[in-house]
Amino acid sequence: MTRESYKTLSEKAAAQVRELMPWDVQEMIATTPDLLVVDVRERSEFEAAHIKGALNVPRGILEAACEYDYAETEPDLVIARQRPIVVVCRSGNRSAMAALVMRMIGYDNVASMKLGIKGWNDGDLPLVDCRGVSVNSDDAAHLIEPKLASEQINPARRKA
Repeated sequence: MTRESYKTLSEKAAAQVRELMPWDVQEMIATTPDLLVVDVRERSEFEAAHIKGALNVPRGILEAACEYDYAETEPDLVIARQRPIVVVCRSGNRSAMAALVMRMIGYDNVASMKLGIKGWNDGDLPLVDCRGVSVNSDDAAHLIEPKLASEQINPARRKA
């Protein structure tokens, strides 16, 4: 069996799902009243800056959140199988994998937002924090893309 990397897995998932650019998602939010935006980033990421009205369902609990009878069940997500859904993450990798899984478990109209919240913010599209307060795009850039610790960087690419 060939070993996959996170990058290759997310690329394969993206090739199997519909991807939308951030500005297309912004238009859908404005024109599609039943659209559900599902943000699969971790709770702390979501609280720092997210698309107003998005539902936060961290990737690690997504499958259980999509079904009844689990502690992680998100009723709004369970009943949304026929609604248009856009899945969002930081850069578009987790959302592509999440959208693929959601299709596999019966969601009919699900897409992934290419470029993620980083792309959304780069386009100066509005973000809010956990209190619903607007987040400045320059401030959001620092919140969205944390710095890597030296031990998180591939040793073959570390600067001497």
